[in-house]
Amino acid sequence: MKILVTGAKGLLGTDLVPVLKASGHEILATDIEELDITDLDQVMALISAEKPEIIINCAAYTQVDKAEEEKDKAFAVNWLGVQNLALACSFHGITLCHFSTDYVFDGEKEGPYTPFDFPSPLNTYGWSKWMGEECLQRICPDYFLLRTSWLYGQGGVNFVDTILNKAKNEAEIKVVSDQRGSPTWSRNLAQFVLRIISSKKYGLYHVTDETGGGISWFELAVEIVRLAGLPAKIMPVTSDEFPRPARRPKNSVLDLSWTKIAFNYQFPNWRDSLQSYLSTKT
Repeated sequence: MKILVTGAKGLLGTDLVPVLKASGHEILATDIEELDITDLDQVMALISAEKPEIIINCAAYTQVDKAEEEKDKAFAVNWLGVQNLALACSFHGITLCHFSTDYVFDGEKEGPYTPFDFPSPLNTYGWSKWMGEECLQRICPDYFLLRTSWLYGQGGVNFVDTILNKAKNEAEIKVVSDQRGSPTWSRNLAQFVLRIISSKKYGLYHVTDETGGGISWFELAVEIVRLAGLPAKIMPVTSDEFPRPARRPKNSVLDLSWTKIAFNYQFPNWRDSLQSYLSTKT
């Protein structure tokens, strides 16, 4: 299959491109230098020339706090860029695989969020991603929309690496304990994408590592330090004690049930994934 990947140098794209290539797919890997998805003319021209069978959009504005002061940039990439890709895919009859976030929810629900729960974002980043979701679903007939959360991997800045670096230099690290979600190793997400892109089971799915109901950032940090064998002490704090420019949902755990049923898939355990990731860094 001929696959166009946008944002190929980012956190997800770094793992996804090798996984796709290893499976024999023909990959056209692009990043901002080759394709600016906010430019419709550029998007249409490249897709018309290359004629991929599927586009996997890994391009995104992901700086949650900075988005509060760079609203135009966040919406340009996460909304307008997705709209451009959806228009091109609809025009050419191409499948579009796109990624969204747990931050489309406000965190007020008691249990995990299903794909059927209505979004209500708390911050600019969440709003920009939700607007991208809406464009994709309204414009493109054949799409995979994958919501994921707390992504980490070798291709970019992430929480796991941040805690590792801090733990090597600081005796105590403060981490919020009242925000719950599910971490996701980008390599696992890449493997899931490979599994589904030929399925034609189009729609919205939740994809994270398995946490059995969610964990806190504090719990994740404790496990990172423990598995890495570092002496740093993780100190729990509340969100109010650790203010950030962008509000975060207290609960952003994504329910995986529908995805498991649709694809007969068992998601990797978050601790196993974290240990595997840490083993790649030694």
